[in-house]
Amino acid sequence: MKKMMINAYTEFNLGDDLFIKVLCERYPETRFFTIAPREYRTVFRNLPNLKVIPSDAVWFRGINLIFRKLKLHNRFLQRFLSEQSDGTVHIGGSIFMQGEHWKAYVAEQEELRNKSKPYYLMGANFGPFTDPEYAQTYRRIFPEYTDVSFREQYSYDLFKDLGNVRMAPDIIFGLKVDDTVAAAASPGANGRYIAISVIKPSSKNLNGFDDLYYEKMKDVAIHFIRQGYDVHFLSFCQHEGDQEAIGRILERIPGEFQARLHAIMYKTNIDEMLSSLAGASFIVASRFHAMILGWVLEKPVFPIAYSKKMVNVMEDAYFAGDYTDFPRLADLTPERVFAAMETGRLDVTRKSNQALKHFEQLDAYLTPQPLLEGRRSYES
Repeated sequence: MKKMMINAYTEFNLGDDLFIKVLCERYPETRFFTIAPREYRTVFRNLPNLKVIPSDAVWFRGINLIFRKLKLHNRFLQRFLSEQSDGTVHIGGSIFMQGEHWKAYVAEQEELRNKSKPYYLMGANFGPFTDPEYAQTYRRIFPEYTDVSFREQYSYDLFKDLGNVRMAPDIIFGLKVDDTVAAAASPGANGRYIAISVIKPSSKNLNGFDDLYYEKMKDVAIHFIRQGYDVHFLSFCQHEGDQEAIGRILERIPGEFQARLHAIMYKTNIDEMLSSLAGASFIVASRFHAMILGWVLEKPVFPIAYSKKMVNVMEDAYFAGDYTDFPRLADLTPERVFAAMETGRLDVTRKSNQALKHFEQLDAYLTPQPLLEGRRSYES
């Protein structure tokens, strides 16, 4: 049984946690481990092949502190664990956004990467970035990876001349919906409510948009209530301000409408959030993966694109429904959002099958040959 380290964003973000869930469920015969806060043991309690090593444990911090004080290694345990693995899967979406101190960040990540073991990058998009040197740095690094699999055309085009770079639709297009979520999505189970996934715009470097966005979501919520719908506000990531944003929106809505409002906060219960989306009649998606999950669950979706990556995926998927982005947010009307209930669906059957291509190289490494041949036959 191979042991694989997972490098992922572990801040209780629904989309990133779903990446880990999909990965571990695909390879039940592989032993995975990841470094994450202790509470992630609750998030992934149903994944017997995943071990969470608690980054917030006293012993974990203590060992790293000792090695740092001795000036031997800043993150000794992370490096040690990577050496004990048979390889690393770096899985995530927006993991290549240029930050202010990007050179130091890249140097640290490269110090942690075990260059003697296979390293798989899966499901990412590249950028946004403003410094050409940032992209050039990764042009030197990516050829050292075993496999690089992007999730949209723009990122692929930046590096397509490299021999180990591929592209497939977002991994969550291939999510297998379990019975609990499927039951919530069945026509007889649907409540008469819409789901609005929210963001805090300033946490996405959209400075100056918070108040406008909260006002627009307030207006949309009130309009749908007047049309006979309840409204469920969804927080996908408390760390990034979603929960704060819901509070700011709710305080703007008059008391007469409050009984029709509900807040669903993701922290450790993935199925609760998926069921909330599955039971909705319509999804207003400010979150990238609210848009993807809405399509997977066959719901009409109105995306509010907070970055080019959402627009890129809509274009790659030939989405013909209506949407807006933040430069045009001031012109958005509730009536326009309501009209999208008739146009916002997308058949993702083909995308679902294509999304499995992210795993092609990892399949060859982790899956026994007879099973691999059967899987290829099934997926084709």
